Amino acid sequence: MFRSRALIAFLLGLLSSGVLLSGCTANGSLEEGTIELLNVSYDPTRELWKDINAVFTQRYREETGVPLKITQSHAASGSQARAIVDGLAADVATLSLWPDTDALRKNGLVQEGWEERLPNRSLPYTSTVVFLVRKGNPKGIQDWADLAKEGTVVVTPSPKTSGNGRMTFLAAWGSVVLNGGSETEAQEFVRRVYKNVAVLDTGARGSTATFAIKGIGDVLSTMESEAYLTLQETPGQFEIVYPSLSFLHEPPVAVVDSVVERKGTRAHAEKYLQFLYTREGQEIIAKHFFRPIDPEVAAAHREQFPELRLFPVTEVAADWNDAQQKFFADGGIFDQLYQPEARTAAR
Repeated sequence: MFRSRALIAFLLGLLSSGVLLSGCTANGSLEEGTIELLNVSYDPTRELWKDINAVFTQRYREETGVPLKITQSHAASGSQARAIVDGLAADVATLSLWPDTDALRKNGLVQEGWEERLPNRSLPYTSTVVFLVRKGNPKGIQDWADLAKEGTVVVTPSPKTSGNGRMTFLAAWGSVVLNGGSETEAQEFVRRVYKNVAVLDTGARGSTATFAIKGIGDVLSTMESEAYLTLQETPGQFEIVYPSLSFLHEPPVAVVDSVVERKGTRAHAEKYLQFLYTREGQEIIAKHFFRPIDPEVAAAHREQFPELRLFPVTEVAADWNDAQQKFFADGGIFDQLYQPEARTAAR
């Protein structure tokens, strides 16, 4: 199978390191008085934050005279949350799912009520899960039911480590129970989907590499932004398919209180996250195919975000804590349904 050399170089470069820098001088040294911030985020946001950081550091210096260096760290969202709990000194956490961020609160790193400190419950954008298929869509994949068909090879990240993985699981589950099916029917359907999964990478970017570089699978269940990024890097190689419904991705952002208090960086970190809600920040968000929350920006980019039914976690569970315990905790429904020895072998 032909694979774009540009995509291979692009993905291998990103996968080789989880850290990106913004705000250094041309020779990489730090200007005297530079404030350093660490943004710990999830896999598909690398390009988004690179652009946000470049614009924000320039604007911040113009307005305050303070030079900033912003370091990015990227991996699977659940792994990133555990890294912060274990001591990674994140000034801000921009993780994929609410339970990953709330784990920081449970461990005393983020204050109570963190969701209310920024507009829209600390959600500067939303997203969803879509399908990426090979050019011409040879397996005719149109909706979630097609992922359970005999002979379809699926690539998706693990819901044990990845926000993308958990949203894929919940979207597949919801495609049954929100269309009149029972939970028993949903369990059987999801079992058949995961029987078709060839590779469960730990994060979204790894799954993109498995599908696009290694050539494994007929369909990649991935974030909308990640799908469009792959299209941009590989013209004519893949297509995006929107299912009839999908999961509403609501990735919160938060200042990590314990870190900013220790470093004295709270004011800078707060301004950084507040920038996301400005018109300029929202335009950068839309540019990278994350769905902006500003109504005017959203309206200006309506054509790039097809409408489909998006459902929140509360339509398939009481809340995120309930969903985590029911579906993804050790011994939960995913562990009961996923049997690696029975899955379809990658071809």
